[in-house]
Amino acid sequence: MVDMSAERRPNRLIFQKSPYLLQHAYNPVDWYPWGEEAFEKARREDKPIFLSIGYSTCHWCHVMEKESFEDPEVARLMNETFVSIKVDREERPDLDNVYMMVCQMMTGSGGWPLTIIMTPSGKPFFAGTYIPKENRFGLTGMKSLIPRIKEFWEKRREEVENSAERIVASIKSASRETPGEDLGEEILHRSYENLYDIFDERNGGFGYGRKFPTPHNLYFLLRYWKRSGDNWPLKMVEKTLQAMRLGGVYDHVGFGFHRYSVDNKWLVPHFEKMLYDQALLVLAFIEAYQVTGKLVYSQTVQEVLTYVLRDMVSPEGGFYSAEDADSEGEEGKFYLWREEEIRQILSRKEAEAVIKIYNISKEGNFEEEASRRKTGKNILHLKKPLPEIISELRMPLEETLKLLENARQKLFLEREKRVHPHKDDKILTDWNGLMIAALAKAAQVLEKPEYLDAAKRAADFILEKMHNAEGRLYHRYREGEAAILGFLDDYAFLIYGLIELYEANFEVKYLREAINLSGEMIELFWDAVSGGFYFTASDAENVLIRKKEIYDGAYPSGNSVAMLDLLLLSRLTANPEYEEKAAQLVRAFSSTVSRNPMGHTQFMVGLDFALGPSYEVVIVGNTQADDTKAMLRALRGKFVPNKVVLFVPSDERSPEITNIAEFTKNQESIGGKATAYVCQNLACKFPTTDVGKMLELLKA
Repeated sequence: MVDMSAERRPNRLIFQKSPYLLQHAYNPVDWYPWGEEAFEKARREDKPIFLSIGYSTCHWCHVMEKESFEDPEVARLMNETFVSIKVDREERPDLDNVYMMVCQMMTGSGGWPLTIIMTPSGKPFFAGTYIPKENRFGLTGMKSLIPRIKEFWEKRREEVENSAERIVASIKSASRETPGEDLGEEILHRSYENLYDIFDERNGGFGYGRKFPTPHNLYFLLRYWKRSGDNWPLKMVEKTLQAMRLGGVYDHVGFGFHRYSVDNKWLVPHFEKMLYDQALLVLAFIEAYQVTGKLVYSQTVQEVLTYVLRDMVSPEGGFYSAEDADSEGEEGKFYLWREEEIRQILSRKEAEAVIKIYNISKEGNFEEEASRRKTGKNILHLKKPLPEIISELRMPLEETLKLLENARQKLFLEREKRVHPHKDDKILTDWNGLMIAALAKAAQVLEKPEYLDAAKRAADFILEKMHNAEGRLYHRYREGEAAILGFLDDYAFLIYGLIELYEANFEVKYLREAINLSGEMIELFWDAVSGGFYFTASDAENVLIRKKEIYDGAYPSGNSVAMLDLLLLSRLTANPEYEEKAAQLVRAFSSTVSRNPMGHTQFMVGLDFALGPSYEVVIVGNTQADDTKAMLRALRGKFVPNKVVLFVPSDERSPEITNIAEFTKNQESIGGKATAYVCQNLACKFPTTDVGKMLELLKA
């Protein structure tokens, strides 16, 4: 038998570190990575550039690759007509941000794979997403599109170039921010009303089509519940979290959340798993647990972190980016079960319980996308919380829960034998910052030292391996190489993680690093004219425009997180310059945010903090004393989101924290007991050694 793979020859992507680019390294398309070599070739040969942007766990990116980029005829057409460039959007979010904006302006929508055709100078004149190989259902296929583009380029060049110039001018015009006024409490009310209007009361979540987690919506609603005293925001949060936890969007066998559900009931997921979803959802479930004390929320946090620490952590301590939806060329194949499989793997009693409780049937609930026919494959899901189902089935609770856990472990071990989905094992600073924050918060609230250890390992890894001698962060690490100077999100998200890590263990080095990085962030990204942070640094490559991002999409924007960082650091250090920067940031984006407050819910979290009431809490006590531990435990167990906490060890002669937060120098323990100093809106109350009094001062 002839080994066909031996005849395949790699293209230039073979020398890259990105898993996504390496997936395309044996395509017959003559791919280039983004860089001057590709642009020089386009200028020299007078060819347009075919820019394809995606990521390694993107389902439709795989489809377009198999269908078109591996097809010799399509590759021949592309190589004759274009200089083709592949970009990993997770490695180069700066390029993705700009060209996605182009696609949205030109077509009214966007997504991945993102397809841009542009002049050798990088000016776009065509934009789209997935393009089939052949014409299909009104979509122009690659085999028809490429000759058409070639004809336009050769025979109607002036029209093409004029169109590209107009598109660039429109992009520059649309990206200009007009600074506005300060924002007040009214915008918080509008944000809530907008969310209320689209809340799906039956199924949880927002809107009535496919459902995305969007955890920052939930953070905001919890803060609005606390501010308003209205119970509806809390009901919206609980309904959404419970629906997600019960649905197929949650992996009931191996834990962790899938990217989103393609239906409105959280049943059928897009099976991809992203690191940032796990981190952001852990934070949402932790806060819901602080508010309600319901064990299902703390259990979910522990299960999600079990998945992350089992499957997504590198030997060095950093966290991998994502797991694919597909395995063996089929979406969801790794996660689906047939009824007969369940019966073969489990005992009769276990199988009957799992089949009833997790809604498994012979015909299955997972349909073929094209035909909508049942496949016999099942997505495990619950229709009610486990205790309710067990009660309705009149089964003994503790015995049944134990039986189900034994069954889950058997299914998990059997599933481990399957071909696993591709894991994108690059380590991204920004997403790791979010996971550090999630682990640190979970360690505080659940008193789990293993979470704190994992957060510290990740933070230390990034600060050591992804931080150069000049103080600059790198964005990506893979196979021993740190590369691509950091973007705003890298700084903002890591600063947030380091602040949470400081409050989890009170190691001053993490707060000091957060302060140093904030100075670097302001120096590199701040717009001194209009306010706010650019996405790219002042010395970064100039690609069409230098863009600012404020929209809180799949994960929060760098500006929204940076605003909260600045407010937290202002209160932790008593440095008003941070707060003034946050106020300037609010004014920079107030006009944009006012037009669509619901699209900026992480921004609203920061604004809620700024509007207050907010608190600074200094605990003075012996590090190992029981009363100190009890005071911290009580403080961390309550939902008081708009606060910062500093710790002054009374058993140290010259605590390091007093060099950063000088106002703590004169704060001492009373009678040798753990003592809380609580300040509200910059006005301090009398210190107290009584935990109940401390919580009363915090309105907890």
